[in-house]
This record gives sequence, C-alpha cells and structure tokens, in this order.
Amino acid sequence: MKAVRRAATLALLLLLAGCGTPAADPGSTPPPAPSATGAPADPTDAAWVQLMTPMNKQAVELLSLAADRSGDAGVRRWAAGLRAAQNGELARLRPLLTRMGLPDTNVHEGHDMPGMVTAGDLARARALRGAAFDRFLVDRIGGHLRQTAQVSRSETGAGTRPDAKRLAAALVSARRTELARLPGLSGAPG
Repeated sequence: MKAVRRAATLALLLLLAGCGTPAADPGSTPPPAPSATGAPADPTDAAWVQLMTPMNKQAVELLSLAADRSGDAGVRRWAAGLRAAQNGELARLRPLLTRMGLPDTNVHEGHDMPGMVTAGDLARARALRGAAFDRFLVDRIGGHLRQTAQVSRSETGAGTRPDAKRLAAALVSARRTELARLPGLSGAPG
C-alpha cells in the first residue's frame, strides 16, 4: 500500500509540475539512478530534488536581474535577500543530488512548468525596467514560491529519505516566511 501511495504521489508531483507527457510509454521510464550507497534513489525523493534544483537556479537568475532593472530600492533589497536564501537552498540541494547518485543537470530543461522561471520569462524580464519589471518579478517569484512550497509539502508526506524530507520541511517553512515578505505592488504584471 505504501508503494502505491508513493507512486501516486510521484505521478501527482509530475502532473503538478507540468512534466507529464501523455504520449510517453509508461513502461519506457528508466529505473531510478543508484544512490551513492548503491541503492536506487526513491522516485519521489529523486523527482523532488530534480525539480527543486532547477526551479531555484532559475529563480536566482531572475532575482539577480533586480539589481539593474528594478526601480525600487525596497524591491532590490528584497530580491537580493531572497536570492541569497535561494542560493543557500541550492547549496543544500546539490549535495543531496550527489548523495542520491543523481546528476546536477536540469532534467526539466525546456518544460514550462507552474512556478518555474522559464527562458522566456528571463528574456521578458531583461526587456523590462522600473515598475513594470518589479511587477513582473514579484508575480513570477510569487508563483515560484507557491509551487515550490506545494511540491515540498508533497515530499514531506511521500518521500522516504530522511535528509530529503528534512530539507523539504525546511523549505516549506521558509516559503511561508518568503511569501509573507512578497512586496505589495499595485497593478498587473508588466
């Protein structure tokens, strides 16, 4: 029963992330990578860490643009603080990838998933300045924070690795604080 729950949670994680590919043959999915200890990585834990790593990395790229593009000193300070926090999370996610025997590559490259800052988002952000950039930044980062909180909550309930579950719980807690600190800007996203 527990294996069925984990498989259902993994499917939910992938569906929520927008990675489900209906045309794919379910039997063609490669087996989980072996961990550093030689045991296969749990699919739920692997899916979570392989999603969180590129999501944070791409959010850092967007947050980095605020230093030159934002028209508001408060937004620049907020973005710099959140960028530092996201980099700190990456410093904890990457060793987890290694311990699980997973590559530090973006297996979601090119996927437009909820909450993920895309290449298109970065291009658009580079074309904006001032208040329009600020609204766009807050909108996209708010989506990132909400989605990564949701995915991390799923990991805390369905993951099996204590180190992954502890990190996911820490991220859920951090997201509550970070969402409360989102700058309140007027107007729709730029």
